[in-house]
Amino acid sequence: MYSHKFIDAIAHVSEQQWQLLAGTNLFCSYAWLHALEQSQCVHTSTGWQPQHLLIYKNEELVAILPGYIKSHSYGEYVFDWSWADAYQRYGLNYYPKWLCGVPFTPVAGKRILCRSFDADLNQYIYQTLIDSCRVYGWSGAHINFLTEQSASHKLFLHRLDVQFHWINNEYKDFSHYLSCLTSRRRKSIRKERQQAHNHGLSIQWLSAAQIDDEILTDFYHCYQATYIKRSGHQGYLNLAFFKLLLEHLPHTVRLCAAFKRHKLVAASLYLVDENTLYGRYWGALSEFQTLHFELCYYQGIEFAISHSLLRFDAGAQGEHKLIRGFAPFHTHSLHYLASPIFRDAVGDFVQREILHVQEYAQRCTALLPFKQE
Repeated sequence: MYSHKFIDAIAHVSEQQWQLLAGTNLFCSYAWLHALEQSQCVHTSTGWQPQHLLIYKNEELVAILPGYIKSHSYGEYVFDWSWADAYQRYGLNYYPKWLCGVPFTPVAGKRILCRSFDADLNQYIYQTLIDSCRVYGWSGAHINFLTEQSASHKLFLHRLDVQFHWINNEYKDFSHYLSCLTSRRRKSIRKERQQAHNHGLSIQWLSAAQIDDEILTDFYHCYQATYIKRSGHQGYLNLAFFKLLLEHLPHTVRLCAAFKRHKLVAASLYLVDENTLYGRYWGALSEFQTLHFELCYYQGIEFAISHSLLRFDAGAQGEHKLIRGFAPFHTHSLHYLASPIFRDAVGDFVQREILHVQEYAQRCTALLPFKQE
């Protein structure tokens, strides 16, 4: 009844076929993933070899898992470096491994792209991944940042983590939002915003149509400069990717840019869908006190309120988001390790980790700055 195949480029499937199963899933859309491949941000040379899993039922394409063969663990945001180190100490290869997820993008969403999902399809998919690890010599199969975590397999380990998202509780404007915070936090946020505006910069929101080649190039230089300072490399994405993004997904792109004498000196690039604002890429050519908070958080909150968006996802990590009203939310990933010994050992670790993550989320919730009702 079911059959499958792996493809090494998204172009082997038509955009219409892909989108029929992906639906409104922005970061698993054909345009987004194709732009990553066209720009060669994902490529064998970057350690992200496309290997998408297609599932057929009676020769009809019914499910897709966007996938990659990985030769490292960079750009995943579900950290398994300690697992790789353990494999190496025991003389085993952790790479290559197969990963289902969105490269360089820690955004939760559907990872099994399909129109309908049932127990038979669930069983076939996970058994296919298990068998493929043996056939192709992968150390394991991993599914990152999925929302359908209830659909799984007993041999796949469930891992939990925390991100911080801002939720729009029908705020009328930013002042209304501030009024819901404690006095101390209101004063602190107002002070930060004032410091950001004291630099004499002009802050503007730009749509894709307003982002010309000069602005995009300047933004990219900001992106590179910040990555070099923070991580020692120029970033996972190249200028070609951002150009393709503007070309193929213009309705989703917004740039919050700071100009000094008409020259872009800092910016945060956002994506938006029907109900969520996603803060993705920030960069600055110089240090401007509190400008990061203004462009990456406060401007985003104002945008979400003014456009009646339900949620603002400002990216991975960042406990500093708590005091600005971003609440902890759990993220989920699934992991199959082909080695039974390591699967048992990591399974024990994951169970203990879940308890710590749950306790951490509870502590974070207690630190939120909202007034007690």
